[in-house]
Amino acid sequence: MSRNHSYDTLSEALNDLAKRGFTKNFNIQSDCIECKEIELKLHPDDFEIVEVYRFEGNSNPGDEEVVYAIESKGRVKGVFVTAYGIYSDELSNELIQKLKIER
Repeated sequence: MSRNHSYDTLSEALNDLAKRGFTKNFNIQSDCIECKEIELKLHPDDFEIVEVYRFEGNSNPGDEEVVYAIESKGRVKGVFVTAYGIYSDELSNELIQKLKIER
């Protein structure tokens, strides 16, 4: 997993990632990530996280959002945006480990 670029805002990151081909939007399910637009479900072994960016909230540093740039084995590229620390017992251990980032 790399961090090839530097962004000041979430929207700047999303715009640049889209220009670089990360055009699909993924949502999290209990054991996979899903792109409803193309009816694609990716389990942890089906994708790689190629870049990760964290953004702190302006008024509260505890309000963090994380952007994952994801590429599937089938070369579908997209993003998953989440609030940092959202993971819960509802997610599979494999998915939690895949999305885990070190501070």
